[in-house]
Amino acid sequence: MNENQEITRLQEKLDALITRHDSFQREIADLRNEIILLKAADLQQVTFQDEIIPEPITAIPLKEEKAPEIPAVQKSPKPKSDLEKFVGENLINKIGIVITIIGVGIGAKYAIDHDLISPWTRIILGYIVGLGLLGFALRLKKQYMNFSAVLLSGSMAILYFLTYAAFAFYDLIPQWLTFALMVMITVLTVSAALNYGQQVIAHIGLVGAYAVPFLLSNDSGNVAILFSYMALINTGILVIAFKKYWKSLYYSSFSITWLIVLSWYVKSYLIHEHFTLALVFISVFFIIFYTIFLAYKLLKKELFEIEDILMILGNSSIFYGLCYAVLQLHDTGELILGLLTLGNALIHCVICLIIYRQKQADRNLMYFVGGLALVFVTIAIPVGLNGNWVTLLWSGEVAILFWIGRTKNTIVYELISYPLMFLAFFSLVNDWLEQYHFFGSMETSVRITPIFNIIFLTSLVLIASLAFINVISSNKKYNSPLHARKWLLDIMNIIMPAMLIIALYTVFVLEISTFWNQLFLDSTVTVKSDLTIPEHLMNSDIIKYNNISIIDYSLLFFSILSLVNTRKFKSSLLGSINQVINTIVVGLFLTIGLYTIGELRDSYLGQLNTEYFYRGWWNIGIRYISFVFLGLILFSIKDFISKRIIEMDLNMEFDFVLHITILTVLSNELINWMDIFKSEQSYKLGLSILWGLYALYLIAYGIWKKKKHLRIGAIVLFAITLLKLFFYDISSLDTISKTIVLVSLGALLLIISFLYNKYKKLIF
Repeated sequence: MNENQEITRLQEKLDALITRHDSFQREIADLRNEIILLKAADLQQVTFQDEIIPEPITAIPLKEEKAPEIPAVQKSPKPKSDLEKFVGENLINKIGIVITIIGVGIGAKYAIDHDLISPWTRIILGYIVGLGLLGFALRLKKQYMNFSAVLLSGSMAILYFLTYAAFAFYDLIPQWLTFALMVMITVLTVSAALNYGQQVIAHIGLVGAYAVPFLLSNDSGNVAILFSYMALINTGILVIAFKKYWKSLYYSSFSITWLIVLSWYVKSYLIHEHFTLALVFISVFFIIFYTIFLAYKLLKKELFEIEDILMILGNSSIFYGLCYAVLQLHDTGELILGLLTLGNALIHCVICLIIYRQKQADRNLMYFVGGLALVFVTIAIPVGLNGNWVTLLWSGEVAILFWIGRTKNTIVYELISYPLMFLAFFSLVNDWLEQYHFFGSMETSVRITPIFNIIFLTSLVLIASLAFINVISSNKKYNSPLHARKWLLDIMNIIMPAMLIIALYTVFVLEISTFWNQLFLDSTVTVKSDLTIPEHLMNSDIIKYNNISIIDYSLLFFSILSLVNTRKFKSSLLGSINQVINTIVVGLFLTIGLYTIGELRDSYLGQLNTEYFYRGWWNIGIRYISFVFLGLILFSIKDFISKRIIEMDLNMEFDFVLHITILTVLSNELINWMDIFKSEQSYKLGLSILWGLYALYLIAYGIWKKKKHLRIGAIVLFAITLLKLFFYDISSLDTISKTIVLVSLGALLLIISFLYNKYKKLIF
């Protein structure tokens, strides 16, 4: 009895739920129809999926009843695109102001070259134009803010231009007045940039002003004025840094300034004339940029980002590197290199202390600057040492620091190891530049044994250190303490193997080059003649062997790297970069390499100066060793593509590289054997026939393998062959040769046409 009551109660509850469900279904249908009507004005076509409505529902069954008809809505006109807005309101005016400035410059240059106006008149007219443009910009500020900002920035650039010219090239105004005017223009530009809140004013007015000295340059070499001018501009940017964080402005001024300084140092620096000047201005630029990068961060308590690391590290590295180079070349400066290093450490310590006292500042910034201070303290002692000891010490130290930081999960040690890693690498590069050049001198007593020398052993130590670091880094057993800074880990996981590969490749290139250069210098033969001055002869074939040996080594190295990555590491990034390098190396072999082995063949066939230098069949045989290395790198590319390390299908690109390589090698071989058998006059005819036959092969192969790109490439090759025939070959061929080549190519064309007709269903 109780069971029947329980069943009845459950049945009643079920009926109530079904009733409520039916009510909800009707409400859903009503709401859906209302939404349809509301969207009707905006929708051009509405499609509804049929819905199955349960039987009890009677209100508006969507499956059976048609949706309400929607009146046709005319298509509203499309609003103007954002691109059109950008071009009309922003791009055109910037192009216009640049063109205006260029036009004024061209006109002024013409007037100057033809002495149409005096220097005073030129300057006064220029100021009138600049100030007039400034007034016009201020007048338009309320209604056309962006346009006014562009005009104002252009006027600032013109005023900079004229002030610099009046002092540096015409001597019309004294130095104190020039400086005062420059300060006024800088203040005006900074004030305008802050008032407008427009980066374009700062970019065109300040950064654009860097171009002024070079546009007006008369090679006077007054570098003190140039650097003072640049320091003034950078000071203006520093003032902006306390109010705005315009990264692009800082990056532009940083790049331009150091590029100018480095270019000047490489091309024009003289120890006795520029020693003090170089140190002063290098220090000024370093301090200005250091302050620029830190000012806004500390004032606004912003977080430390990757860009800040790169800029601070770059600024410190360039400053230290330039100061080191300047001091090292000076007689007394070389003695204070250790003090320079300690001075750098002291600067970073002071900055670290300032950041520490800013309680709300980003701690990461403090750790990084503190790490730089520790790095400079670390290298202060080895800087006092000479030669390879510095590199050896840093190589061991960076491996130990990284190992402790990674295995003991100590963040500070791993952070310090990164800048020290760069220092060790660039120290090795410095050893390479100095010592390999020294051992390549004319003095026969100054020679090194390949492989068994101190430079190579030093390189191996750093390579071993970098290899150890990469093994530890890739070991999943040791997690980096920098897990919160994934961006830094991602960067270093690219840089560390890149350093290892670059060092491993470069050291053998330098060993090969030094070996051949020493042989070349030692091959010198002094020939006495009737003239009073004896003639010195050298075996020029050795330089050609040097070039082809480096290319062959490059083919071997990058093909092995590709095969190792394909079978072991399976890194898509390394593989992609490797394949790009492989393609470049193949291109170098097909151009410089084939040209070099062609010169060796010509040298063997010519047999010049045989009484002094022996030239044997090796001049010809070396080409076939090179072909083996070429085949290996092509195999490594194909192996990488077939293993699908990356998702992209590169088979078509590989086909082009492969067949261009084969055709180039076959053409070179044809010329090679024609030269050997003294048939040089027929190589034009032979090449045309060879290219035609290869085009026929590509079409047949393309039909067989259903590769459209090969067939199209074959048609292009045949077109090139015909153009070569009619515009280059035919004028120098005799009647028989013309007949042979025309008939041959005509027959090939007919065969190709036949293949296309016979297999058209397969092709299309």
